[in-house]
Amino acid sequence: MSEQTSPNAVSGTADSAATADSARGDIGRRIARRREELGLTREETAYRAGTAPGYVRYLEEQSTATPGPGVLIRLADVLETSVAALRGGDADLPPGTGRAAHHAQLIELSAEECRARLSTHGVGRLATETAEGPLIVPLNYSVVDGAIAFRTAPGTTSAKAVGTDVAFEVDHIDEALSQGWSVLVRGRARAVTDPDAARRLEEHAYSDAWAGGERSLWVCVDPVAVTGRRIDVP
Repeated sequence: MSEQTSPNAVSGTADSAATADSARGDIGRRIARRREELGLTREETAYRAGTAPGYVRYLEEQSTATPGPGVLIRLADVLETSVAALRGGDADLPPGTGRAAHHAQLIELSAEECRARLSTHGVGRLATETAEGPLIVPLNYSVVDGAIAFRTAPGTTSAKAVGTDVAFEVDHIDEALSQGWSVLVRGRARAVTDPDAARRLEEHAYSDAWAGGERSLWVCVDPVAVTGRRIDVP
């Protein structure tokens, strides 16, 4: 008796293959991104990985590049990450799946260190109270004149936070070194209705909303308290 393959199975196989192809095509972007995070040039990266700068450039710029396991292992070591991360295998996993370091210490950050980690933009999480209970939503933000600023659409959870006390959190986890940090901002959310103020935010915003769509409402969170902690590994 012959087995029949269901349409769903065929679709699932095709989707898996497409995902794998996409992940391979993104290897170069992940290499470039991690290299820039570490402040390494292509030449430095190539030298430490025992390859040529031109090959690193080829990997970063050619979406069809498929480096062999040996090269990926050396690059992952140089870039203080894993082969799985460069391949995108952990793209759908939450950060912090690695093991905690022995003898790690939790250290409070100064106000200056907190501001440095907030920097000028990034992705964070807004915590707010709603009629359904407390909710947390991710969003990309910019820091303008000391306030956390983001764009949203009327009627969304983040828009309903206007006029209430909220918390805003950003963090970073370094899987390779078992280190990380988090910064928590507490303040009151307000809508920006003045055209000049909205125009200033528009000019200083680093990016459009990652979620896309029409998001015409600017919201600012004016910090009342800013605290942070980091995990230090001796």
